[in-house]
Amino acid sequence: MRPFRIMPRLALGKALSSGSAAGILAVALLAPQTAAGQTANTTPLPASATADAAQDQPAILVADQVFLEGKTRLVAEGQVEALQGDVRIRASRIAYDRETDRLTITGPITILQGDDTIILADAAEMDEGYRNGLLTGARMVLQQQVQLAAHRIDRVDGRYSQLYKAAVTSCQVCNAESPPLWQIRARRLIHDQQERQLYFEDAQLRVMDMPIFYLPRLRLPDPTLDRATGFLIPTIKGNSELGTGPRIPYFIKLGDSRDLTVAPFLTKNTRTLELAYRQAFRNGKIEFEGAVSSDSLTTYDHRAYLFGEGSFNLPRDFKLEFSLQTATDKTYLEDYSFSDEDLLESGVTISRTKRDSYFGVGLKHYQSLRVPDDNSTIPSIIGDIEYERRYFPRALGGELRFSTGLHSHYRYSDLDYDSADTDTITDGRDVTRIDAEVLWLRNWTLPSGILAGVEAGFAADQFYTADDSSLPASDAGITPMAAVTLRWPWMKITSNGATHVIEPVVQLGWSGGSNLNVANDESTRVEFDEGNLLSLSRFTAPDRRERGWRAAYGLNWTRLADDWQHSLTLGQIVREDSDTNFSTTSGLRGTTSDLLVAGQIKTKSGLSLTARTLFDSDFSLAKTEARGVWQSSRFGLGASYVWLGPDTQEDRTSTVSEWSVDGLYRISRHWIGSASVSYDVAAQQASEASMDLTYRNECVEVELSVSRRYTSSTILTPSTDFSVTVGLRGFNAETTDASYRRRCN
Repeated sequence: MRPFRIMPRLALGKALSSGSAAGILAVALLAPQTAAGQTANTTPLPASATADAAQDQPAILVADQVFLEGKTRLVAEGQVEALQGDVRIRASRIAYDRETDRLTITGPITILQGDDTIILADAAEMDEGYRNGLLTGARMVLQQQVQLAAHRIDRVDGRYSQLYKAAVTSCQVCNAESPPLWQIRARRLIHDQQERQLYFEDAQLRVMDMPIFYLPRLRLPDPTLDRATGFLIPTIKGNSELGTGPRIPYFIKLGDSRDLTVAPFLTKNTRTLELAYRQAFRNGKIEFEGAVSSDSLTTYDHRAYLFGEGSFNLPRDFKLEFSLQTATDKTYLEDYSFSDEDLLESGVTISRTKRDSYFGVGLKHYQSLRVPDDNSTIPSIIGDIEYERRYFPRALGGELRFSTGLHSHYRYSDLDYDSADTDTITDGRDVTRIDAEVLWLRNWTLPSGILAGVEAGFAADQFYTADDSSLPASDAGITPMAAVTLRWPWMKITSNGATHVIEPVVQLGWSGGSNLNVANDESTRVEFDEGNLLSLSRFTAPDRRERGWRAAYGLNWTRLADDWQHSLTLGQIVREDSDTNFSTTSGLRGTTSDLLVAGQIKTKSGLSLTARTLFDSDFSLAKTEARGVWQSSRFGLGASYVWLGPDTQEDRTSTVSEWSVDGLYRISRHWIGSASVSYDVAAQQASEASMDLTYRNECVEVELSVSRRYTSSTILTPSTDFSVTVGLRGFNAETTDASYRRRCN
């Protein structure tokens, strides 16, 4: 072990009269770096304030030898190491002159400030506190990302670092003979450690040491800064209908809690301005994004869209949420690839959720972008009030649930459903309903491990109908209901450690009352699946309820193990009378439902398969959907299939049969490829396809994206989109994934 001496801070302080050499140097380094390390939401302290705070911390100086030269000069030599706080300085020699109040450091010098900043230099001279000084042959590394090399670094006022003949890059530099992939050369570079900004004078961007363009002035944030006003990564975008042009986003910091992004997109066929606004509050946040365009695709003078959302925590555990979605026409979002939404929802809700209660009130507005829809005849404005509470009565045992609600939906059209107008598409029926439900539930464990459950109660419904002379203005009814459910779980653990759980289940249920003479506006889409196999009513809203006797039976089989696991569910329903309110493809029409088969398989190798199918009485497919995914460390592959038969009650006049395949493959350390395609089997043509190719390393990211939409309609034409994005990495608050970083041989 090499010899060393640890000088106590008190003794060394007496020798220097103004603090230890290690303390002075540590304070000097700690002051500017602490100021630079403040978060974007905190006002940085002045360098002098942080220096004073750092100087009060204990300092340690370790060296092979420490001695005095005369009466005023203290020298530490031989593998000198000074520590104070999170600052560590290594040098071959440190000398402090009390008369001149100067530190002279002989290199090679290594200065470490936490995990964020590294400074390497050949030699340094500075005053106490490192507020002013000079480092020669220096290089700085910020946030383990950006490297700043210079012939000389001057420290000014404890805040600024001036680099002369500077070179800046975030690329891996293995030796002086091989230039980095890109670098910025500048006659002078100023690093403002309080504002965390880099200011370049006479800057050149070089790629493989070849000058690309020149800027007399350039400003970039240092990588410790989360948010700063300036340009973001530009993109070259192209569309077969819109043309090709640049999209140049500009980020504007409006404060510590809000910002605005402006992104113009210009081609020969469009002038588009995209906007995005964000703001954080003490009790919530809001976000808005939108665009306005003037193009040659339609006859509109201007086209626009606006999306927004927000949430706020209110007193007494209430929560306010809102959303906004609107567009000037039906194809604007598709034409510009802003969104694939075809039903825009705007609304506001206030809710409170507790362990035994829920309350919610909301108002929503819908705008349909679907070709056949007329927004005057769809329920555009919908209001809801819901309240639910549960109790645990000791006399009855079990759980008692009480729920009530008020619902109303409004159509803009005032024409009566039974009006003389032959075009019933323009009719506008409005409905308001009030409903309440009381339900008692209790479970028992019977001999042999059989689980028994009972639920009983009633529901009361009141409906009011307007603008439909074919229906009464109001109707009301009470629906009593009861059900008994038996489950018998069996479990077995095999010799290889796998656990099998098989659970047959049967339910006998009954609902009384009679069907009300009201419109079916809410229960038009009913799906038979594992979630409602044991429900007392499988309709989605109280405007329709199941009546009479019915029985449900099924089987659940689950296997749990380390190598692979699966689950399988079989289920079917038989009823006393058929219910024509169920659609043809719902699987619930008739006295015997279709057979439900649903399952999932997961393997240790990353393969996952999920499927749900309904088989009719002839064991033919009535409806099916499936999804398969295979994931590993280098690739992911997924495929989906959907088959739906024709059903006029669900506004589907022909069969829907579609495949979609998507995948991602990491070709090498730096190359990633992804692709997706959707194929309409019924139409025998592809509907959409896309491909992305990305190159990424520690300092640059290049992305090429191409997509094609093949479908067409009366308002949509097939189109092709492409975009090219080149981004210089490193000037951000988050480091690049280390797996993409290049390595030196």
